[in-house]
Amino acid sequence: MGLFSRIFGMEKRAVPGDAYLGAFLEARAVTGAAVTPDAVLSAMAVATACVSRRSQGLASVPLCIHRNVGTSNAARAEDHPLYDVLNVRPNDYMSAFELREFLVRSHDLFGNAYARIERNARGVVTALHPFMPHMVAIERLVSGRLRYRATDYDGKTHVLLDDEMLHVRGPSRNGMYGLSPIAIARGALGLALAQHETVEALNQNSLRPSGILSWPHKIDTAGRGLIRAQVAEKYQGPRNAGELMILDGGAKYERITFSPEDAELLASRKLANEDVARIFDCPPTSVGIVDRSTYSNTEQEALALVRNCLAPLAARFESAFARCLLTDAGRRSFFFRHDFSELLRGDMKTRFEAYRLAREVGVYSPNDVRRLENEAPIEGGDAYHMPANWIALGAGAPDQGSAAA
Repeated sequence: MGLFSRIFGMEKRAVPGDAYLGAFLEARAVTGAAVTPDAVLSAMAVATACVSRRSQGLASVPLCIHRNVGTSNAARAEDHPLYDVLNVRPNDYMSAFELREFLVRSHDLFGNAYARIERNARGVVTALHPFMPHMVAIERLVSGRLRYRATDYDGKTHVLLDDEMLHVRGPSRNGMYGLSPIAIARGALGLALAQHETVEALNQNSLRPSGILSWPHKIDTAGRGLIRAQVAEKYQGPRNAGELMILDGGAKYERITFSPEDAELLASRKLANEDVARIFDCPPTSVGIVDRSTYSNTEQEALALVRNCLAPLAARFESAFARCLLTDAGRRSFFFRHDFSELLRGDMKTRFEAYRLAREVGVYSPNDVRRLENEAPIEGGDAYHMPANWIALGAGAPDQGSAAA
């Protein structure tokens, strides 16, 4: 039915309207500031750090394809064609890291990540070609399927059905378009942008001298110019820092300090930075907010970055890869998993204590430990051991007589 529908044009558009037009009309927050990805990244360094931490963090870990083997699900399928596409070379002009970083950034900034699926004559996925999110429009057909109209970098338009497009969407209102963290929290980000605009206007328009020299009597214009020149020559600039200032004639110097209003504005901007970290689920220390950081909580927040931020994001991408890149039979035989073991390794002492425990209870062999540490295996290192005083449940005690013999 799908083939005949494509040939004879039987699949008709069911839902009119453009979701991106609605998103454009909603882009202005309640504060009046235009909350767009470019505006947020340009004005807020913390937002840039959050997007970079999430995209680079997820792109840097291996994306493994596992083959279902009974109940263990432990066999890696590195011979699967998708392994090279997702981990080595997704197309002729990008590396796997660049593609996956691009997809995560598109998801975080626009709520949607797209890539055209290229297959060979046997239907095997051979390449992925990404699209800019704002260059893709989605239509829901009467049959319930989705149709994508996408324009690539060369200006060529592609009309693709849902089995020809990799689409990773964020939280969605209609099941077609996803929402980015920027779109969901545009009120909080709009306030942060308004504060940034206020500070920028103050820097451009306000009068902020460092101090005031005052005399009890009136000084003419020439005298003011002479005093300003002498002060600039003797006391301004890095070479004159710390010079002793001597004033006579009743002159008085008053230093201008921050007012309570200035301090309150600075505190509100620090709070806005913490809000941005919350919006992207990034622990504060992972994006450079170290006001209350210690050695212990920094280590715990590094683990929280993986468990609370990257792991849910990875699950969203894994499910999208399985939906778009695998057939029904393939989904019953294979699944995707990101390998976060490198990010959860900890320091050397902690790792080797864990290895020792796993070795003693028979979970790891010496060669398993060496592989985890990127060391070559050794001869006889594949043996698994178990403590001698462990016996199976229900088994009797060993025969004392035979043991003595």
